Amino acid sequence: MLRIHVDETALTRVTVGSDPLWETVLAGHQLVARGPKTFTAWRQRAGRLASRTDTLSSAVQLLHALAPPRTGYFPDFLTPQDGQRGLQAGLEALCATPRARLRPELVKAFDGRRAPVWVQELAEGRSGRVRQVAQAVRTVHRTLVAPDWAGTDKLVEADRAVRSRALRDGGVHGLLSSLRPHLRWQPPVLEMDYPESRDLHLNGRGLCLIPSRFCWGKPVALEDPSLPQVVVYPVDHSPLFATADPRALGALVGRTRARVLAAVETASTCSDLSRRLGIAPSSVSEHVSVLRAAGLVVSVRHDNRVLHTLTPLGRGLGRGESLQSTAER
Repeated sequence: MLRIHVDETALTRVTVGSDPLWETVLAGHQLVARGPKTFTAWRQRAGRLASRTDTLSSAVQLLHALAPPRTGYFPDFLTPQDGQRGLQAGLEALCATPRARLRPELVKAFDGRRAPVWVQELAEGRSGRVRQVAQAVRTVHRTLVAPDWAGTDKLVEADRAVRSRALRDGGVHGLLSSLRPHLRWQPPVLEMDYPESRDLHLNGRGLCLIPSRFCWGKPVALEDPSLPQVVVYPVDHSPLFATADPRALGALVGRTRARVLAAVETASTCSDLSRRLGIAPSSVSEHVSVLRAAGLVVSVRHDNRVLHTLTPLGRGLGRGESLQSTAER
């Protein structure tokens, strides 16, 4: 078990983010995992691509060598903090990993395994090898993760909507309490199942919570306690998504529905929207259903409530952006 001790100062620095590098490394794990069934269709497509493309196959093999599934540890340098600012920023940070970090992290990763020559050269800090790792991560992301990034973004945004609502209703304590069953908040300690038993004291440092589509079963954390701390946890894969129907967009015409769309900017229940807009709950429910069918709203169950929030497309329309520019983002 990992016990994260969150002092009063650290409580004020808890954030929720997203990170494509974490998604990519964990997607590599799911590629060869025997379960769960949630990833079966994706795993089959990805496997076919990897078998037909030498470049992708080599990238996957490299990633698995550094971050093998089911081992419980992979080097922290694969998922630098800058990944929260996007893939390119994360890869640049990976390439800039200090040599002093490479060797000890690789030694731990290959404990009991014979490291190939290229890994030994990577441990020496050879820039060409570090760039090779970054390129492999980019290839896996571009080929296996990015094509369905809209689906990943929907799941992550739905989770963040739940956390936002929990924060609004109960402050940081409410946010941390909402992370059950994956994490257990027993102030001032956040507990999670972990391969080894250890305590981590934040000592005023922040903690970034990262909901992840490809994280499964148990949360993941960095090994090095001196690094900016993150906890990656699985999202709920059962939000109430409706398959987007282009014809449903025509039903958006109307002032009332536009008001509902604007009000869903903040994660809300139908009762919330009804009170806020002065509209009957049954009417609000109908409008939300149409918006969801158009791919503009996602609904997710949390406790005994259903929270509605905007998809990236819905946010774009709410800001007056064109459908094309929103889809191309």
